[in-house]
Amino acid sequence: MRDLPEADERLEAGRRLFAGKVEFLKSAPELKFLPDPTAPEVAFAGRSNVGKSTLINALTGRSGLARTSNTPGRTQELNIFDVGDPIAFRLVDMPGYGFARAPKDLVKRWKFLVNDYLRGRAVLARVLVLIDSRHGVKDVDRELMGMLDKAAVSYQVVLTKSDKVKATELAAVTAAVEAEARKHVAAHPVILPTSSELGGGIPELRAAVLDAISS
Repeated sequence: MRDLPEADERLEAGRRLFAGKVEFLKSAPELKFLPDPTAPEVAFAGRSNVGKSTLINALTGRSGLARTSNTPGRTQELNIFDVGDPIAFRLVDMPGYGFARAPKDLVKRWKFLVNDYLRGRAVLARVLVLIDSRHGVKDVDRELMGMLDKAAVSYQVVLTKSDKVKATELAAVTAAVEAEARKHVAAHPVILPTSSELGGGIPELRAAVLDAISS
């Protein structure tokens, strides 16, 4: 059998990465409840209705792994998922931000939890910053990106719901997000458009996760 081209090898390696055991480990309402930092972690950040849980399910190929809800802001803790047996790395679903109707004290608690995790987790390999393809970068996204810059945490922007916009609109929003990312020192230059519903960009996202935990 002939060797695969390098790009195809990355996609196949990413597929294998998630083909094995993936399971929910625990929810952590505070940092003290996090598992011991024995494996690299890749975290998902984004506005409350951006589709984080749905994307995690698509990424892992398991429809019921991460809980999804029609109510924005349901994820109020750090939800941890183990990947591999023995464990190769962990996925971390962080509380959504920018949900104005949530109680202020709850929003404040979420913000402190996320900030503390991002700034103090030594095994955090990369943050995936999710942005809705229909809306592009909002001020709350820029606030998070600026915070990640200051904390020197590597992150990559992932566009969600790319199937909900026309190809020309997706190209325009991708270009605009690329331009925004160039302003941020900790941002990865490659923007990844994805569709959890249709599977678009999921193989590339798996390969990106592999790159993150291998670097």
